[in-house]
Formats: sequence, C-alpha cells, structure tokens
Amino acid sequence: MVDVSRERFEELVGEALDGIPAEFTKAMRNVAVFVEDFPDDANLLGLYVGIPLTERTTSYAGVLPDRIMIYRSTICAMCSTEEQVVHEVRKTVVHEVAHHFGIDDERLHELGY
Repeated sequence: MVDVSRERFEELVGEALDGIPAEFTKAMRNVAVFVEDFPDDANLLGLYVGIPLTERTTSYAGVLPDRIMIYRSTICAMCSTEEQVVHEVRKTVVHEVAHHFGIDDERLHELGY
C-alpha cells in the first residue's frame, strides 16, 4: 500500500482527465467527477452513476449531473508506488468516463480497462 495525500490524488485525477482527448471531453455533458476516500463496496476503484449519453433522449432535462467517483483508499491499497497509483488512476478515470459514453464493462475489459 502507498499513501498518497488527498491533494496529490486529486491532482492525479485532474491530470488523468486532462489526458482524455479534447473531442471526448467536449462531448461530456452534465457530469461531475469527485475524489472519494472510501467506496461503499470495498472492491471499487471508481463508480459512474448516471444516464449514459447513448441512453439520453429528447426528454433528458432538468436532472442532476451524472457523477464519477474515484476512490483514493482502494487505489492506494492496491499499489506499492506512486507510479502505480498514477497508472491506476488514469485507467480508472478512462474506465468511468467510458461508462458516461455508454461503453459497458465487457467492452472495456476487452480494451484493457
């Protein structure tokens, strides 16, 4: 386990989001990303909660933003160096953003996420 401060972890999440190609970040709509210390399910690295873009219809309006949570404690617990944390944060951010675009876990696992 490596202990990465919350501030540093938030920086890593921000860097991972900045690494997503602009054409994708421009297409992200009504979604907020949060760093949380502990998930409800101890095995989660991240979680997407919302309505994927592929499932939104013309009646989609007036709803709270979708949420992406990235869990610091779980990611840090599985890593022994900060470099590993950087890798896992990036992988987790991409995974959860992909859910926002409607890509399911099966396809993400095929792609290595």
